[in-house]
Amino acid sequence: MKIRRHYLALRNAFPDISEDTPLDITVQELADLLTCTHRNMVLLLKRMQQEGWLVWTPKKGRSNRSTLIFTASRERVILEEAQEMVDKQNLRSALDLLHTENSSTGIRGQFQDWLSEQFGFHSEIQGQRRMDILRFPLPQTIHSLDPAAIHFTGESHLVNQLFDGLVRIDYKGQSVLPHLAHAWEADAARTTWTFYLRKGVRFHHGRDMHSGDVKYSLERLQRMAQRGLYSWAYAGIEAIETPDDTTVRIHLAKRNEAFLPFLATNRASIVPQDFCEAAGGDFGLSPVGTGPFRLAGKEQGIWVLEAFPSYFQGRGFLDRVEVWSLPEGEQHDASAPLPAFQVMHNARMPDMEENWRQVRQSGMTCKFITVNEEKEGPLTNEVLRAAVDEALDRIYLLELLSGDVIEGGDSFWPQLEETAARPLPKCVNDVKQQLVNSGYRGETLILATIPQYEFDARAVQEVCRRAGIQLDIRLLPAEEFKGETRMSADLLLFAVMLDEHRELRLIDLFKSMQEHAMPDVKNWMDDKLEHILTESNASERARHFVEMETMLKHRHSLLFLYRKHLKTAFHPSIRGISLESLGWVRFRDLWFIPSGTDSE
Repeated sequence: MKIRRHYLALRNAFPDISEDTPLDITVQELADLLTCTHRNMVLLLKRMQQEGWLVWTPKKGRSNRSTLIFTASRERVILEEAQEMVDKQNLRSALDLLHTENSSTGIRGQFQDWLSEQFGFHSEIQGQRRMDILRFPLPQTIHSLDPAAIHFTGESHLVNQLFDGLVRIDYKGQSVLPHLAHAWEADAARTTWTFYLRKGVRFHHGRDMHSGDVKYSLERLQRMAQRGLYSWAYAGIEAIETPDDTTVRIHLAKRNEAFLPFLATNRASIVPQDFCEAAGGDFGLSPVGTGPFRLAGKEQGIWVLEAFPSYFQGRGFLDRVEVWSLPEGEQHDASAPLPAFQVMHNARMPDMEENWRQVRQSGMTCKFITVNEEKEGPLTNEVLRAAVDEALDRIYLLELLSGDVIEGGDSFWPQLEETAARPLPKCVNDVKQQLVNSGYRGETLILATIPQYEFDARAVQEVCRRAGIQLDIRLLPAEEFKGETRMSADLLLFAVMLDEHRELRLIDLFKSMQEHAMPDVKNWMDDKLEHILTESNASERARHFVEMETMLKHRHSLLFLYRKHLKTAFHPSIRGISLESLGWVRFRDLWFIPSGTDSE
């Protein structure tokens, strides 16, 4: 409401005047503050008094000083204005208002509490139809929903709701299952893969999917994301044939046992050629797929997904999902009660929340540091790398990070991890002496990571500072971190998701690590990766993976930090919970017990 902005401008002009304190002033002086006419100012004062924000006692004559008493605090009016903006689904403007008005921590807390109550499940009656709606916050900015261009978990999750791939993989990562393709086969050399598509699968814009869309999607991925996630998998595609509308034949340059699992990732989602080419660079903001939900709108940071009635696996229970993408730092305090969210991802539930249920997912993230051995500097000395590894006191690091989902870890394969306890860290003075003996002379080392891992980087910086190592943190956008820019750093802070796509993610990681490895190590890793990509036995592949990480640990080129388990908390009123590896729910499967119904 514009009138609130006028009141805030007046209130901000007199910061030393408290509420209920009389102020002698003329109408013209107030008009000058708002850059309006005398007549308009009189009308504004009348309106503000009707709203109960002030008391205005006028005195006749333009030069006579009247009495103004503010009765509404600026915090109250800011909160009301922000709430009204949210009611109009203008979340970004509400958050901008709170920041530009330099609102207090208290008012921001009140707004967050109020905002929390807006999330969760509710129903609306529209005519004769009940609309079931789920609204939830996403503490990220969504940059793109193009499968070829996504970088973050929130974007990835929404892509999973909007798109499908040829195949899918079970949550344990053990079986590849049919999806858009109902069957497939490979030749004896396993370099030619033939997929048979389901008939009648429709895109959101109304056209049936055919083999040309599959060919286009994979060739587009090769063009657009030559250095993207799993690029080594689709770079090996030599040719794609489409003998008919429901048959796709893919020829690989060489055998790749990870190719079929790659097709189960959302990176290999199928997009419609006609719509994609027409949309051009805007496809990521107006995506069209075959998934259980279609994008219906995206205003002011609120992304609206509607159930796609023609979905080939059946329509979902929910009618609409509203994803409110909150900028980083605006998320709800995870330690506070959560009365109305219904579903919370990666939440730490307080003990008093006995009505909520928690599930610890099988997937987890693993944080670690790698050494850039390609860079000339002190870390080319393996003795110094060992001293830095020793200086990274993991026990102290976990204390700084804290959390019931964080644990120490020394492998990407927890089930194969050695049971022997890691040696206790040395005292700080012993570590400092080891650093001196290794030749370290206090040089500043550069630690590079992406902005999302800044908190982890700061904790590592503090642990190193205590041991006498000077770290300079460089935060690089995700695209730059994948490129050559990171090669100027001494240390790189990474994370990898250990879920059903673990093998794909680790291949991607090790290929990235090869870029800053010594030539002999790079060649050795090449040989190991070749064995993995041609090995059909999962146990043998795991053995090669463990051998690679063991060698890198012994060289002190791979420094494990910790693992973080994924948790999802949900209210018992929810039914149909189907949890993906990242701890996200599949919206299609959700339905809710109406209020007042016994949910046990």
